[in-house]
Amino acid sequence: MRLVAYALLGSTVACAASGSARAADLPVRKAGPLEYVRVCSAYGAGFFYVPGTDTCLRVSGRARFEGGYITNYTRQAGTNGGDTSGYRGLLRINLDARTQTAYGTLRAFVRLDAGSRAGAAGVGRSGTQERLGLAYIATGADENGRVQQVMHVDKAFIQFAGLTAGRASSFFDFYAHDLELSNATAGSDVASTNLLAYTATFGGGLSATLSVEDPVFRRTPIFAPSGGIAPVAPVLAGYMRGVPSGFANIDSIQRERLPDIVGVLRLDQAWGSAQISAATHELNVGNIALGTGTNAAVAHTTSAQGWAVQGGVKLNAPFDAPGDVLYLQGAYADGAQFYTGYSTFSGSAGQSPATIQGQKFQQFFSDATIDPVTGQLQTSQSFTAVASYLHSWSPDWRSAVFGSYGEQSFGRGARLAQGAAFNLVSSLAGSNPFGANAVGAPGTRFYQLSQALRDTYQFVAGASLIWSPVKDLDIGLEGYYTQIGLKSGRAIDLDKSPTAYANIAGINAGTFVPRTATQDSVSQIRFRVQRDF
Repeated sequence: MRLVAYALLGSTVACAASGSARAADLPVRKAGPLEYVRVCSAYGAGFFYVPGTDTCLRVSGRARFEGGYITNYTRQAGTNGGDTSGYRGLLRINLDARTQTAYGTLRAFVRLDAGSRAGAAGVGRSGTQERLGLAYIATGADENGRVQQVMHVDKAFIQFAGLTAGRASSFFDFYAHDLELSNATAGSDVASTNLLAYTATFGGGLSATLSVEDPVFRRTPIFAPSGGIAPVAPVLAGYMRGVPSGFANIDSIQRERLPDIVGVLRLDQAWGSAQISAATHELNVGNIALGTGTNAAVAHTTSAQGWAVQGGVKLNAPFDAPGDVLYLQGAYADGAQFYTGYSTFSGSAGQSPATIQGQKFQQFFSDATIDPVTGQLQTSQSFTAVASYLHSWSPDWRSAVFGSYGEQSFGRGARLAQGAAFNLVSSLAGSNPFGANAVGAPGTRFYQLSQALRDTYQFVAGASLIWSPVKDLDIGLEGYYTQIGLKSGRAIDLDKSPTAYANIAGINAGTFVPRTATQDSVSQIRFRVQRDF
């Protein structure tokens, strides 16, 4: 028994020694130092250091609900007429990253907007966003033209040593609907474009910026009587004994060629801000395709250079109440209507969009027409003036009043020249090939009443009331009135006489007398709940 005990004890010691040797061979893991998120106070509230870097990051965002009502007096088929309400649910995510360098602050900022919109144009659905590729539409029988889903890269830019590069707001803009819920006034507001800019600061709040910007987000179409997604404009050709015997068609879709050049001089002081902006904008068209009865070549249309200027001032008015501010702004453009923002309410990036469902006549927003005799571009002119005032009644309540006036005019003789082309093309084709974009033959009753290329005006007036019961929460209500009108003469009322353009001969002969109008108007109310974080 004693021998057995010694044997068991020896085995136990051997096993223990062997186990200790193996344990000593295993690597020992040491816990790494914990990296805590640290507050970065260099750039304001909300920034923190990205662990392991010297970059400060702020994550913020927004959630918004909107509902609205817009007056509507028609239920015509094919126009979405009858829609009076609209709803929107929107989200926004912001990422702001900043790093201090020997050259100053290096900043990258990105913003993603997404949402669902439904209902009446101007309240829920946005035709401008569709035309610019910022939204896509539903296809259901009851949803088509009424429902949009939005996914929009609103911002994605880098700033470094005075340089701004990426997707950002146009440097041309100043007021940009800062005090409005609906962006109703006529004024430039291009929140997202692709640009490369340099800003020089001179001290005392004075700065100057030179910006090269993507022209496609400032495009208003060249007038084309045919309209549609492949518009062409006719030019007279094939002259015999001084009389045109045929016509050719010019592809009026503009190409991406020269960028827009924007120059800005800005002053920021304790009393407010002031800015002067100027921009150049190239207009161009495609080649000529020979048409009916031509026997002679037509000179190629040359490009034209449009331009715009704008001046604005922002006045802080704390003598009335803390936070009060007044904006005044005016803009003028030749061949660059998007820079005055004259089409903001009706809809931009289209030849004749309409926010007023069942609108009595269309406004035309073309930057230029093509002279059918020479084939050259004739620019249009536009101007807008905006005023907006914000007043704080208490820390929780504030309201704004705003208004604008604008006009667009087409080149001298442009409508008369288009009428001459209409007369020839219609006679050769045996009918009116232009539809509602027809100008008509000069000297006829239809020419006097047709809507295309008429000089128009627009007037907007509105007010809002916003309650902020807690920080970063806004509950607001806004209402406004918009009137569009002809500067002279009358136009066919398309709501009361929707088939008039199919009976041009009857109008000229006096056997068909269409209803006419000189102006149209609409009112809108919008309710918003918005939470920023």
